[in-house]
Amino acid sequence: MTTQETIDLFDKYVIANYGRLPRVIVRGEGCYLYDADGNKILDMFPGWAVSAIGHCHPKVVEALRRQAGKLLHIDNTFYSEPQGELAKLLSERAFGGKCFFCNSGAEANEAALKLARLHTSQEKYKFITAEGSFHGRTFATVTATAQPKYHEGFLPLLPGFVYVPFNDTEALESAFSDEVAAVLVEPIQGEGGINIAGDKYLQAIRRLCDENGAVMILDEVQTGIGRTGKWFGYQHFDVVPDIITMAKALGGGVAIGAMMAKDQIAASLVPGKHASTFGGNCLACAAGVAVIEAIEEDNLLENAAELGQYTKGKLLELKQKHSVIDSVRGIGLMIGVQLTGPGADIVAQCLANGLRINCTSDTVLRFMPPMIAAKSHIDQAIEILDTVLNEDEG
Repeated sequence: MTTQETIDLFDKYVIANYGRLPRVIVRGEGCYLYDADGNKILDMFPGWAVSAIGHCHPKVVEALRRQAGKLLHIDNTFYSEPQGELAKLLSERAFGGKCFFCNSGAEANEAALKLARLHTSQEKYKFITAEGSFHGRTFATVTATAQPKYHEGFLPLLPGFVYVPFNDTEALESAFSDEVAAVLVEPIQGEGGINIAGDKYLQAIRRLCDENGAVMILDEVQTGIGRTGKWFGYQHFDVVPDIITMAKALGGGVAIGAMMAKDQIAASLVPGKHASTFGGNCLACAAGVAVIEAIEEDNLLENAAELGQYTKGKLLELKQKHSVIDSVRGIGLMIGVQLTGPGADIVAQCLANGLRINCTSDTVLRFMPPMIAAKSHIDQAIEILDTVLNEDEG
């Protein structure tokens, strides 16, 4: 099937709710994608940060093949080995909590919000979230997402959500009341532009939640499972949340989400209060186990930390050459390049030259390389970006 034939199928049969690039991706391997026309693309934003250990990691592929030959799915009225094993591995690498499994980050955040309401008293119905956040596209999570552009067409939103500026401790304190059930924030805002939470800000959230009987929820959908050089983003800060949510990297390319809560909070999620038909299915959990094993066996946490520093250094060198780059920020392999103007054309030109990156918040280039990447991959990416910026300035 040609590229145009595939595009024609989409035009006729698939709802056009995505702005798609005119490329048909037919294969992925490691740090590279291959399209139907034979082009090879260096992927520095793999699967929207999903394929964090590279495309089609051999360990994940083998785990899927093995599990597919035994059991694809069983409903959650039964126990299954892969789900129990994955929950144990996650709990041991976080704060020792218990897991609820679902299929996406939005679902994980939805579960966290519901659990916070269940765990706190009935008069606590408000949630505090931060401007610039992104938490998903269900009605609750799009309401939690404090960016007006995501609200267009869906008003009125759900009641009870209060927005405060990110990293503004005074605004946070002013927003608190006896009616607050939880605070939901990202330790590093992804869609918001790779904005890093301050230590004092997260510690203030912890203190205010403790003082007011509220729940501290950290959205780790992008920061979780090793991308920052630690298993979870909160581990870079002197704070322990009550609930964390995760998805993206957890399945190595397979759809899975998870919410982890401290034992005493998890106990409030009793049968009948929340569920997910496909949540924790055998195939997805087997993939999750393989992802964790691959990260540890290949020392990918260490690589993410070291390569992140290398990448930021190379990007800062570009900053000295190109005035369009204002600043570079990030932790591990979650890096934002702040531009002085829009970045969409730069992203398009990079793709035309064989490099995939992303632009968010209009003026921030996102580099989120797979954790398996080497310095040579980063050098290749920087060379392409440098060429594109030179052409723009010329």
